[in-house]
Amino acid sequence: MPSELTLDYLLKKMVEKGASDLHISAFSPPRYRIDGQLNPLDDAVITPEMAIKLCTEKLNEAQIKKLNEHKELDYSFGVAGLSRFRVNCYFDKYTMSGAFRALPEKIPTPEQLGLPEKLSEIIHKPNGLVLVTGATGSGKSTTIASLMDQINALRKEHMITVEDPIEYIFEHKKCLIHQREVGEHTLSFANGLKYLLRQDPDIVLIGEMRDLETVRTAITVAETGHLVFATLHTNTAVQTIDRIIDVFPPNQQPQVRSQLGFILEAVLSQHLLPKIGGGRCLAIEMLFPNHGIRNLIREGKTHQIYALMQSGQTESGMITMNQALIALAAKGIVEMTVAREYSPDVGEFDNLWKKTRRPTGMNTQSHAANLANPNAHRA
Repeated sequence: MPSELTLDYLLKKMVEKGASDLHISAFSPPRYRIDGQLNPLDDAVITPEMAIKLCTEKLNEAQIKKLNEHKELDYSFGVAGLSRFRVNCYFDKYTMSGAFRALPEKIPTPEQLGLPEKLSEIIHKPNGLVLVTGATGSGKSTTIASLMDQINALRKEHMITVEDPIEYIFEHKKCLIHQREVGEHTLSFANGLKYLLRQDPDIVLIGEMRDLETVRTAITVAETGHLVFATLHTNTAVQTIDRIIDVFPPNQQPQVRSQLGFILEAVLSQHLLPKIGGGRCLAIEMLFPNHGIRNLIREGKTHQIYALMQSGQTESGMITMNQALIALAAKGIVEMTVAREYSPDVGEFDNLWKKTRRPTGMNTQSHAANLANPNAHRA
């Protein structure tokens, strides 16, 4: 431990410990989130003065002015040979605090993330809307970056991102890539997207669909022949579809349902779960609209989509969150009690878990695979 804490020291420790986040707060030691749990760094307590110094160490004058005016600030930066970091600084009752998220300098591959092979089909889609959803810290940005980096290596097209802040840095490979940060390169998501179609894009990343104007523009861009990736803070695929439609006034919702029924290509809802023995793994619900699901969206019958997802694995590779959680628990990757905590429907989870008891002549893992994919052995 150095005589005086520096941000570079704390960030280096963060990477060495494999932590996802570093929290800086007055009257507390620095705390690292490791496998989902916050752990203090020794007994070093941060003073209010130290908190301000640590949180502003990487800021320029314009950013410090903005932080003082708005009382919070999103930004990102990289440390050569270490990592990139996404940061939110904010004021609390004592002084200034900061939440630092580690982002690998190199974008992980789908295989490294444990993404299902079915998702590789997305990178070949010529157009449409792909939504990645989940809570903060569930890995949404990393999933999208991984898929887009695959596109970057395969297709000769133009990518534009609008982010707040820029997280992963893309290099020009076969694609030409322009990354724009809200507040630095454009005034807002809505403003950045307003002139997007005049910039001749093929693939667009919208960091977050936050309001009506952003959602409306995303739909328009996808509808006019572009491939659009975007994130939402929703927990399930069906909830995501409902959220998008509900953003619009009632008189516009029939038109939006019709548009969404045509352009939606995938909804991926994900959680990161602590693994047995340490580390975290991905549980992902996948909705790939088929003809029946597109009709349900257009007809306003989204409550019927879940039943088609439960039985649609063979046709299109869909899987519900409960099926994904059960498979992880049955394979011994995560504790059953942990998987249950992340379930969107505990009653259904319990019923599925009871069925994982080994039938005669079949081992538990094989049976779990059948539960996650009940049509796998149908002719």
